[in-house]
Amino acid sequence: MELVATENQTMIAQMVRDFGATHIKPDMMKWDESQEFPVEIFKKLGELGLMGVLVPQEYGGSGFGYVEYVTAIAELSKIDGSIGLSMAAHNSLCTGHILQFGSEEQKHKWLPKLASAEWIGAWGLTEPNTGSDAGNMRTVAVEDGDYYVLNGAKNFITHGKSSNIAVVIARTGEVGDSHGMTAFVIEKPTEGFTHGLKADKLGMRASETTELIFTDCRVPKANILGKVGEGFIQSMKVLDGGRISIAALSLGIAQGAFEAALRYSQERHQFNQPISNFQGISFKLADMATEIEAASLLTYRAADMKDRGLNVNQESAMAKLYASEVCVRCANEGVQIFGGYGYTKDYPAEKYYRDSKLCTIGEGTSEIQKLVIARTLLK
Repeated sequence: MELVATENQTMIAQMVRDFGATHIKPDMMKWDESQEFPVEIFKKLGELGLMGVLVPQEYGGSGFGYVEYVTAIAELSKIDGSIGLSMAAHNSLCTGHILQFGSEEQKHKWLPKLASAEWIGAWGLTEPNTGSDAGNMRTVAVEDGDYYVLNGAKNFITHGKSSNIAVVIARTGEVGDSHGMTAFVIEKPTEGFTHGLKADKLGMRASETTELIFTDCRVPKANILGKVGEGFIQSMKVLDGGRISIAALSLGIAQGAFEAALRYSQERHQFNQPISNFQGISFKLADMATEIEAASLLTYRAADMKDRGLNVNQESAMAKLYASEVCVRCANEGVQIFGGYGYTKDYPAEKYYRDSKLCTIGEGTSEIQKLVIARTLLK
């Protein structure tokens, strides 16, 4: 693996930094306060090719790999974790599921609209009573001629309200059967398909999170991804890539928190010198920088392996586990370095702190990552 940034990575990083300075930073606290999902920002990201990073050019995407994808997410998340999260969810979950398991007809039908952000995508696996225990989902799909009829609800769905299309996993077999679930693509508007309660969240407040509700929702069989009964197996493979996305999100937030704390420590004077001169502060900065570097290596290693077509089940879980925990530690230390000002919204530390915690929960908790890692080690 080459440890020097490629020309594409450098170009993408600079493009995101320039875009963020112009289009994100001026309004991001307004979006955070009001929990506004800024759809227009994602339309602009689509114009830059960042809403279809992994989608081949033949389907309207940028045709880049995971290394470039990680770079884009991390740079966005250094600015605003909410924007990084929504960009990642659109790319790796909804778009990624169709890219990996859709037929050629399905790919040509849906991917160009997703890659351009003409359509925003959502992905539904989690339910109110089945988070990590997805095998016991209660949303059911019953065959009815050329259709399946869906009833049930999904929870904690990114873009559940504002999305134009969703990939939804529903039970078509027995409860607990890993081959008893199927992936359906559902466009809006479809009768019987709507959104429910929008979550009032601690952090990532500009990334919309809602319920999806299905009431006698009729979905054509032509909208099934892969074969009936493959939905859960597909989802686990999608989540392998999704964990790399969350590792990149974590990496970006950690870097943002560190850089803000580093600048502040050099500007803030106490006892006639910058606080960075004090060992208590400088050691915090040293720990943060070292852990971020380790998280970066794990994340880019998983991305490189994914690009080479290797199994990343263990590596993506390790990257997600470590990077997300580092993210929380760095955000916490960032607030501490800012002191009293770190507890106010006048400085960036508190937002990194609030946004960081989602990273240890979303797309598999830290405990689930340890379970995945342990299972691969003990095979």
